[in-house]
Amino acid sequence: MTTATGTAAAATAAISCRNLTKRYGELRAVDGVTFEVRQGEIFGIIGPNGAGKTTMMECIEGLRARDEGTVEIFGADPERDPRTVRERIGVQLQLSALPERITVSEALDLFASFYAHPADWRPLLERLGLGGKASSYVEKLSGGQRQRVFIALALVHAPDLVFLDELTTGLDPQARLAIWDVISDIRDSGTTIVLTTHFMAEAERLCDRVAVVDHGTIVALDTIPNLIASLGVDSKLSFTVNGDPPMEALRAVAGVSAVERDSHRIVVRGHGNRFPHDVLGVLADADLWAQDLRTEQPTLEDVFLTLTGRHIREGVPA
Repeated sequence: MTTATGTAAAATAAISCRNLTKRYGELRAVDGVTFEVRQGEIFGIIGPNGAGKTTMMECIEGLRARDEGTVEIFGADPERDPRTVRERIGVQLQLSALPERITVSEALDLFASFYAHPADWRPLLERLGLGGKASSYVEKLSGGQRQRVFIALALVHAPDLVFLDELTTGLDPQARLAIWDVISDIRDSGTTIVLTTHFMAEAERLCDRVAVVDHGTIVALDTIPNLIASLGVDSKLSFTVNGDPPMEALRAVAGVSAVERDSHRIVVRGHGNRFPHDVLGVLADADLWAQDLRTEQPTLEDVFLTLTGRHIREGVPA
């Protein structure tokens, strides 16, 4: 894993954790975690069920007392100086609920009253695509609209850092894409975001860096391209051709590691940015062209499965 160190890093860190530990009896739900989140980034936390993600988040937010280690949010300890930290962070919990028969505006007024310097939530609703929903009951909104309301509640005091826990679970693809646009817009406005998710595509789309958590520890932390590159997994190019493929010439292409037939398709595995182009060049030189061309690149899901295993695990706490 990588961690930022030194004076320059401390000046830009939104979150700094050192040896963060949380135990439940003999179980170390969070086991000596050390990392930093830089200001202005979207930092992702991914891991299997029971890996310790939510416990780690709640210790950082000050919602659970840690057993060992230090946590600083913009230089303040969330346990020793909760009021200062609370004014600078927003939290959207994995399980969120509001009183029945409360309107969007009533919920925002209620949450705004918790803070010394709340923002005007009316422009916030417009920004989140809820401008016409202020008088609507939250329980009557669609799933995607409700999630945006909970984002608004986390942002009602214009925090410098916001925690989003499994934000798009249960949403349909259209609503999920809309929420992704909202999250990107929040980051572009200068807010640092810490995001936990089970959706690898969500992390790939949004996150500047990702921490992979398993058994209470961070087993990898880096940018997504670097995490994928660390696997050393080949890309795959597959196609059919209008003739007899030059197998030996394809195997001689720089970067190609294997060429094989899979039923009526040719599958070429390799690495490097040029190898797909060079493979097609070999076909062109043989007066052939690739049909039904498909490419497969290693993904964050490959990283996740390699580091945490392919079997489903259940565990408590999360």
